[in-house]
Amino acid sequence: MRAVELFAGAGGMALGVAQAGFQHALMVEFNPEACATLRANRGRGTLQCSPTAIREMDSRQVDYSAFAPADLVVGGPPCQPFSLGGKHGGRLDDRDMFPEAVRAVRELRPRIFVFENVKGFVRASFSAYLEYVTLQLRKPTEVRLAGEEWTGHSHRLQALAGQTGDSSKEYHVAVGLLNAADYGVPQKRERVFLVGIRKDLGLSWSFPPKTHSEASLVYDQWQTGEYWRRHQLPIPDHGGFVRTKTVRQCAFKPLEKPWRTVRDAIGHLPPPEPQGSMGDHALVEGARSYRGHTGSRLDEPAKTLKAGDHGVPGGENTLALEDGTVRYFTVTESARIQTFPDQYRLQGSWTEKMRQIGNAVPPLLARVVVERARDILRGTAAANQSDE
Repeated sequence: MRAVELFAGAGGMALGVAQAGFQHALMVEFNPEACATLRANRGRGTLQCSPTAIREMDSRQVDYSAFAPADLVVGGPPCQPFSLGGKHGGRLDDRDMFPEAVRAVRELRPRIFVFENVKGFVRASFSAYLEYVTLQLRKPTEVRLAGEEWTGHSHRLQALAGQTGDSSKEYHVAVGLLNAADYGVPQKRERVFLVGIRKDLGLSWSFPPKTHSEASLVYDQWQTGEYWRRHQLPIPDHGGFVRTKTVRQCAFKPLEKPWRTVRDAIGHLPPPEPQGSMGDHALVEGARSYRGHTGSRLDEPAKTLKAGDHGVPGGENTLALEDGTVRYFTVTESARIQTFPDQYRLQGSWTEKMRQIGNAVPPLLARVVVERARDILRGTAAANQSDE
């Protein structure tokens, strides 16, 4: 099955798409360093696509006619307009690429699409624009008229919502907030997914069930001690920090697997040393804690890895050490926490590599969602009716 990907970044979504069994016909990314990463890993065989599939260009310049119809369209439109750490410009931000996502759906007419964005997109202040994006994705051929304000377009789309049109050009759309930790990613990372299935297929969407839980991690740590034995460590005598309510809920072993922790992801790596022979596992000095921006604990999933226009923001992407100090995660550690494979190679400076990692969709989370899409298309997954 053929996939088209927009805003590909360093390839986190692309890895998940490929692992789910889709072949990229097109992968679009305008950042030169990110494209260098995509090409380097295609050359190493980590990314499965043709050389011509990777296009270093602005998505607004793409002609989709040669790639229609596609089975799957995916992408993570730039999150800065909706990020809690950004300027909150939303639709007024020049980096808002949701209009391009809608155009891709309109011109490619995929059987299914999957778009990802930050949790901030579901904040109350953006609710009207989220509804507008959803309305456009349901009826992508109902384009905005010349001189029409987006609010007017939104009202017109609302009026058309109950009308039956060409089902081969309209979509059932579902919006869901997923925590990557609930699917085996060693990181608490909540992200919004917008998923649409073409109406003429007669299919419906349901988000994949959670496979991992905090309760199961607490059970393994403080009821059985299995977590510590697995890491060949004595059971610590400081279980008091665990919430009492959570412990009470763990009298019986939960059905899910335990949340994966930072220790699970990086525990057997050697301690990083300053720049030298360690490559991407080199220590970068200068990490500090700030109020509200403290390091991740070893025995919990990491806090959300972040990246801004200039790499790592102050106080973020750090590991809290037992002596009370913090240090930056290395590139290798950050990649593992995002579930990139060890053989994946990022291109650019330390700042650029960390930016690419922080902006990526965790490959494992992408794989879980896209496998769900694949199984629904094949009729091998039981799907509940999406809530429109």
